[in-house]
Amino acid sequence: MTDYNEQLEQLKQGEISSLTIEKEDFLDFRKVLIAREDFKHFRGAAYHHGLTIYTYTEEPSK
Repeated sequence: MTDYNEQLEQLKQGEISSLTIEKEDFLDFRKVLIAREDFKHFRGAAYHHGLTIYTYTEEPSK
């Protein structure tokens, strides 16, 4: 199983610049994402065929 929390932490620390989530993994990923206290700092951009790419922002989304 993929450790999404570890990947999100890498994204937050700048170790990776973005995180790509496939459509079939989205619901499992989302459960981990919204459980984080800093989840509003992660911005997802949706693309064709259910692909979502997440980046980390210093300012939280509103």
